[in-house]
Amino acid sequence: VQLVESGGASVQAGDSLTLSCAASGLHDHIGYCMGWFRQGPGKGREGVGAIGRDGTDTYPDSVKGRFTITKDNAKNILYLQMNNLTPEDSATYRCAASWDVTANAALSRMVSPEFGYWGEGTQVTVS
Repeated sequence: VQLVESGGASVQAGDSLTLSCAASGLHDHIGYCMGWFRQGPGKGREGVGAIGRDGTDTYPDSVKGRFTITKDNAKNILYLQMNNLTPEDSATYRCAASWDVTANAALSRMVSPEFGYWGEGTQVTVS
């Protein structure tokens, strides 16, 4: 299984950015719950969005209304659209996948390695 993130960049506050996560090797990938979490300098890991096998998405209050997670099942790609970025959003963003987990459960569980599969991450810096 491979999850490969891309799209990280250095941007200005107020800018928008879209991250991508290309998934390969997932058996019956549609059955997986996928999501994004981040870790900023000196901070703990925080789930920022998850999408379940039924398409249900969920977000923490810190990004609700600014971040949107979508999944292209035909291309096996997960996206994270981030709008109105602030310096507090600066972090390494990683995508994660787990079988048979609801989006709500995934949001908190994905920060643990036992969750399932993680990508290596992509860096977002907001100044």
